[in-house]
Amino acid sequence: MPRTIRKIAINTGGGDAPGLNAVLRSVTLAAIERGIEVWGIKHGYRGLLEDEPGGLVRLDRDAVRGIMHLGGTILGTANRGDPFHYPTQEGDKVVPKDRSGELVERFRREGFDALVAVGGDGSMRIANALLERGLPLVVGVPKTIDNDVYGTELTFGFDTAVSIATEAIDRLHSTTEAHERVMVVEVMGRHTGWIALRSGIAGGADAILIPEIPFSYESIVQKVLQRESRGRRFSILVAAEGACPKGGDLTVRDAGDEFRRVVVLGGVAERVAKEIAARTGKETRSMVLGHLQRGGGPTTFDRLLALRFGAGAVRFLVQGCESGMVALRCHRVELIPLAETAGRTKTVDLDGDTVTTAREMGICFGDEAPGHFAPGGTAAS
Repeated sequence: MPRTIRKIAINTGGGDAPGLNAVLRSVTLAAIERGIEVWGIKHGYRGLLEDEPGGLVRLDRDAVRGIMHLGGTILGTANRGDPFHYPTQEGDKVVPKDRSGELVERFRREGFDALVAVGGDGSMRIANALLERGLPLVVGVPKTIDNDVYGTELTFGFDTAVSIATEAIDRLHSTTEAHERVMVVEVMGRHTGWIALRSGIAGGADAILIPEIPFSYESIVQKVLQRESRGRRFSILVAAEGACPKGGDLTVRDAGDEFRRVVVLGGVAERVAKEIAARTGKETRSMVLGHLQRGGGPTTFDRLLALRFGAGAVRFLVQGCESGMVALRCHRVELIPLAETAGRTKTVDLDGDTVTTAREMGICFGDEAPGHFAPGGTAAS
């Protein structure tokens, strides 16, 4: 049944993603239309935990005017803001401390009825833990370019990242062919291959390496040589940053610390390029797209999805629903339990239509037995 909501808070946590400002605008306007006061928490949860000016900002129509098409987030974000492992100065050291109790107390003291937590899988885990710690009501909004939040078909930010990666791959075809090189393009995605899979297929890649399928160099080399035998003296490979050779280790740039409790992946493209060059004798280059994939404004699809998620979050709050996460399911925005998504990762369905399509087009995933590729060739053949 409907409930009375008078004042809500919203924050954006984790890595930024195109569409964050759109969801802030949507939540704010949908709440104001219902007479609800909206406040933004700056930099994740820091605005509630630190006594700094402007840690909490009132969001009204003026505050969210003209931001829908902008990248980034007007509230700022944080990768080291987990309130259960919050960086705290003790003497001459900064140590992780559980300040979740302080956060819940401040939240209630400020008179907030509910929190709209916008973030990825880590943010959903933290939101669920805060709910269990005593936060009155939480609705999560899934965002990440990686598309790895469990329970929703898509997250906003993903379509933009895939579009940027696809355009980059498109642009590489002419220069790679002109120099008869092998090009290995590294894209984001952490431990899932959603960006690599979709941009690789759409961009006409010859091989796609994803975390869900450990690869062998022999298989990739065979694909390159197969193209050579057909007179196609260049190849383009797309590698997700979490791709890993069979029996090998992840390529890691930073092992993280006690505050940022995730490793920073990166370098797999260079690793693969060196191996391909050594085994084929072909000139091979690597390129890392990096943060270009999460920068800039959102695509129309991501902008609309963010607006739908934001309006849905407010709608479910006033309807009297329990805490949960908004999710896209069968083209509809629904509310699912936070516990259903917290701590889980949505990986690529290896039996799904997209992977099957790629294999039928002859795209190599690095798990094919040498000499046993699907007939035909890639879109670039």
